[in-house]
Amino acid sequence: MRIEIIADENNIRIDAYLAKKCDTISRAYISKLIQEGNVLYNKKKCKPSEKIVLDSLIEMNVPEPEESKAIPQDIDLDVVYEDEWIAVINKPQGMVVHPAAGHKNGTLVNALLYRFKGDLSDINGVIRPGIVHRIDKDTSGLILVVKQNAVHQDIARLIQKHEIKRTYRAIVIGIIEEDCGTIDAAIARSSENRLKNAVNKDGKNAVSHFKVMERYKNMTYVEIELETGRTHQIRVHFSYIHHPVLGDELYGGIRKGYKLNGQMLHAFRLDFIHPVTGKAVTVEAPMPDYFLKTLDQLEKER
Repeated sequence: MRIEIIADENNIRIDAYLAKKCDTISRAYISKLIQEGNVLYNKKKCKPSEKIVLDSLIEMNVPEPEESKAIPQDIDLDVVYEDEWIAVINKPQGMVVHPAAGHKNGTLVNALLYRFKGDLSDINGVIRPGIVHRIDKDTSGLILVVKQNAVHQDIARLIQKHEIKRTYRAIVIGIIEEDCGTIDAAIARSSENRLKNAVNKDGKNAVSHFKVMERYKNMTYVEIELETGRTHQIRVHFSYIHHPVLGDELYGGIRKGYKLNGQMLHAFRLDFIHPVTGKAVTVEAPMPDYFLKTLDQLEKER
């Protein structure tokens, strides 16, 4: 691919410029291509931050997508919404999203490859079936899956602009006195434990809005709307305010007397404007049995 730079495109970062020109390729993947030497600027290798100038030439090589090493597996999926462009899956607690060391089978990706028979986006250089966001293994609830590359980019932009409203429900330890509130605290990788993230003023902006649904004996049932979507954001934020999510071993939410297999956190609702039809879409995932049983136990303990 050869691109000549015109007057109104002068003095722009090359990664941002190519992301705008090639709207079926994400900026992150373009940066990766640049770093791997697949982009030449005036016949030379460059950095993603390099500024383009007039009368210059960009040559970009986009390799064919690599086949996913994951194998299709006939695993039941709770598909709560589907059309020709997207689908929304209600992921059960305990299911890993992407195959990884120790979890090569039984993942959401394995199930998607079987369920949709290749009718999934292959953006970012690897055929990773249409997943534009993820939730933790031990968090249940809604994940949006995309079937076409162009729509994948549209959905990614909606997420980046905070135009997909993601609502969770959680049980946290302790009594939150405020009926509603906002946790605005930047998040970065923990310097003490590489498996964790932590609040850090030098991290990435992270904002969570919450409202209290019910208070129990030393527990609070909350609904949370994410303004941003950092890794472990809800778990980090509520641990930071000394109300860790019940059952969250990593962030201090373990309590004896509750037979739990993970944190009490459920991705309950997605609200967005469909990028193709322009219609408002709202999808909800009913509260799962494990969550309802814990609420029943808390009710009995009042």
